[in-house]
Amino acid sequence: MRVDEFKKKYGLDKESDEEDKTSSLEGKALKRALHPDAPKAGTPHDWEDWERYQKEHADDKDQGSSD
Repeated sequence: MRVDEFKKKYGLDKESDEEDKTSSLEGKALKRALHPDAPKAGTPHDWEDWERYQKEHADDKDQGSSD
């Protein structure tokens, strides 16, 4: 049984749910997904992907502000 299932079963899911999420692995993963930062390690391929991602999103931001 997963933690969220256990909490739901015993009615513990209502208590400080937001507070738990900010320090949980799930909360941290969500934060990283929504606000990507430069990778701290990885292969050269990871860094190439990161640089490509940054260029694509920089282009998107430039196009959006010109309207």
